[in-house]
Order: sequence, then C-alpha cells, then structure tokens
Amino acid sequence: MIIDRRAFLAASAAAAAFPSRSIAASGAVLTPEQFGARGDGTTNDTAAFARLSAEITRRRGGTISLRAGRTYLVGGQTRGGGKFGWNPSPIIELEGLPGPIQIIGNGARLRAQPGLRLGTFDLGSGGAVHHPMPNLNHDDLAIPYRAMIWINQCSGPITIRDIELDGNLERLSVGGQFGDKGWQVPATGLMLRFNTGTETVDNLLTHHHALDGATIVGTPERSVRSRISHLVSRYNGRQGLSVTSGRGYDFADCEFSHTGHGSVQSAPGAGVDIESEGKRPIRDLTFTRCKFLDNRGCGMVADSGDSEGVKFTDCTFVGTTNWSAWPRKPGFSFANCTFVGSLVHVYGGPDPTLAARFTACRFTDDPALSPTGQVFSGAGQAPILATGPDGDALFDGCTFTLVGGAVLPATRSAIYRNCKMSQRSRKPARPIGRYQGTNSIAGPVNLTGSSNEGTLVVNGRQLPPGPIAGGLNR
Repeated sequence: MIIDRRAFLAASAAAAAFPSRSIAASGAVLTPEQFGARGDGTTNDTAAFARLSAEITRRRGGTISLRAGRTYLVGGQTRGGGKFGWNPSPIIELEGLPGPIQIIGNGARLRAQPGLRLGTFDLGSGGAVHHPMPNLNHDDLAIPYRAMIWINQCSGPITIRDIELDGNLERLSVGGQFGDKGWQVPATGLMLRFNTGTETVDNLLTHHHALDGATIVGTPERSVRSRISHLVSRYNGRQGLSVTSGRGYDFADCEFSHTGHGSVQSAPGAGVDIESEGKRPIRDLTFTRCKFLDNRGCGMVADSGDSEGVKFTDCTFVGTTNWSAWPRKPGFSFANCTFVGSLVHVYGGPDPTLAARFTACRFTDDPALSPTGQVFSGAGQAPILATGPDGDALFDGCTFTLVGGAVLPATRSAIYRNCKMSQRSRKPARPIGRYQGTNSIAGPVNLTGSSNEGTLVVNGRQLPPGPIAGGLNR
C-alpha cells in the first residue's frame, strides 16, 4: 500500500513556486500556526483548526495556508453528550460563507490521530461491541471525524490544492460494524456539499479513510462548473469518490484506486460511485484521463437514482476482483477508453439516443495491463461485456482483444460499427446486433438474430449482407 508522496510533494512544490493571483488578491492569509497548531506530526492540532475555521467564518471567507511539508495530526472524540456514543470534533469546517475560500496545502498533510475509535463500542467498558447487521443504532457509534475538510452551502468560489488527507485507517481502533453492511461510518477526506459557487480542487491526495476519499453532494440547479484535477484517491473503505447529486463537474487526470483493500471495507467498494440520492438528479459530469484501478467493487458504478449524461474520455478501467465498470444509467459515453476486465449492465433502454456509446475503445482481459496481474472476468468464461435486455448500445471503432478466458460481448441488439474482435476461448460468444461499416471477428460465435449491413468477416469468411442465421461460426 505505497502512496506516491514523492510525486505529490514535487507537484506541490512546483505549484508553490508560482502562487496564483487569487491568493495574492484574497487579503490576509491565515495559518493554523497562528491559532496554536504545531504541525510536528505528534501534537494534536484539531483545536487549532477549529479556531482557524471560526475565524474564516467570522470573516465570511478567506485563505488558509498550511506550512510546506508539515504533518498536522487531527481528529478528536467526546464520549456522549451528542448524537453518537463518541462524537467527532470538527477539523476544517466551513458553512454558509459568501466570500471566496482558499485552502492552500503547500504539500502539507492532515493525518488522523492514531487510536481514534471507529465503529461500535460499549459505552461502559469501551470495548468493541458487535451487533447483528444491519445496525442503525447511533447510541454506541464512534465517529473519528465527519470529514477532514467539510465545506457546506457556501456561495463564493472555493479553491483547494496541494494537500494530503491521510485517514490513517490502519492505526484507528476499529469496533463493530454499522449500517447495512461493513462500516458505513462518517470518516471522509473531502466533503463538498450544496455549494453554489465554483469549486476548484487540484493536486489532492486522499487515502485510507474509513468511508470515502471524497464526496460531492451538489446543487442540481446551479449554473457554474467545478473542476477537480489531479485528485488521487486510494485505499479508502467505501468509495474513492461518491457523487450523490449535482451538475457540472469536470474531473481530469484523477485516480480512484484500491478501494476496499485496507483494513475496513464497505459496499459498494467502488472507485467512483455515481448514485443520485434524495430525489436530487446528477447531470453533466466529465472524466478525462482518469484511472479506475484495482477496486474491491466496480471501477465505476452508476446504478440507482436519477443519474444521466456522463462522459469519459481517455480513461482506463481495470477490474481485478470485480467489474471494471457498471454503467447502468442513460446518456453515458466513452471515447478512447481502455477496459481491462469485464464490464456489465451496459445501458440500452427504450430511447436509443440515451444508450451507452463507446467510440474507439479497447476491451481486453490481458493480465499484463493489470497492476496486480489479476483480471476479473466474472464466473468462469464470462463475456467481456454484457448489455441490458433492450436498447442499442453503440460500439464504434472499438477493439475486443481477449487473450485469456473471457469471451466476446453478450449483447441482444447492439450496434457494431468498424470493430475488430478476437478471443482465444473456445466457448461460443453471442455478440448479437447490427454490423455496420467493416467488422471482423476471430473466434467461435453464434450471430443468429444479427444483421450484416456492411462488410463482416467471421473467421476468415465474409458473410453476405442481410439477416444472419445458421448458428455457430468457428
């Protein structure tokens, strides 16, 4: 579980060498040291950050600047007297502010205090207690922190950059489970919640949190966009990133990896979970040059709630122990993306304009492209891709190169346009659909129910145009 802190610090140092004009124009710059923080990696600085947050709140906005390379230990708990058995102390919490907010990390780290309690514990003895699941009783629940950075209902522009958020999960005191399964306990790196101004996040390393590396609860009605770049989220318990509502978020050069591979795991264990909650829709997200690697759950899952219209460009999805992707929502498109390992529940739906679209994408089960050498292909010789029962998912200029046990796609009415397919498995595949342009297939397939509307070569034999029948082609 190596975190590439050297690369993170190098990027932070480069950014610090060229401070942005927005910092210079923001007025006074406040540091946690002005409020009593030590940043020495041994002193707990939670109270200092709370006082700093209070001053930013009094000013209705402002700039927080951390000292370069410092480690600030944070997180505190009070037994009883609140909603939970052990209640968390606030760290950086800013709510309802109209002015600009900037948090400039300069390569510094916030790290959770070792020994913080996580889960359920006996209020008398303090020992871990285990309840039958699901368990939604708050009375004996211990929360280490809500979020290291919590920004809620602010209307001014928000900038966060060059900071590491370390949940220190392996050194927390873990009690019994909470929620439907696992440890669904608040403990997130970054929380952006119902903000109406622009949000700019750059060069953020967030890892080993019991819940999510980052969570976005957006406002669907807002008209501005937010940009999140170089966000690296690894080894978190539930999600690398959760998006539960909002519109207009652009993610670039981000990584969401190794979720659920720490000491605490909770479903769905995804790299990214796009899941609308509370009847608030999700619209207009983009992911460019992002990586979704080696997550215990899906690399990316979109399965519930009112979510629509997400674009992925030049992204890489690698499923090692689970599906590489699960795009079961309308209006998802993928351009020049690579999928290593099977993906499932590719959306079709009654409206073909909202069916999933894949352009110049690559699908493979090659273990050389996996960070662990392991590639997930379902149970046995499963298809590399499976669509829903209806709709016309489009594969335009795609390649399917299967060198292991996976078989070609299982589809019912897809559109294959200028695609190349090959598999080594001798298990027959059923990539049923309409074949347009020039396509080629190498491997055993049953195309009964398909139609050839262009040039289709199967195992060296060119098929005539029109409906395809006749069963297995080898």
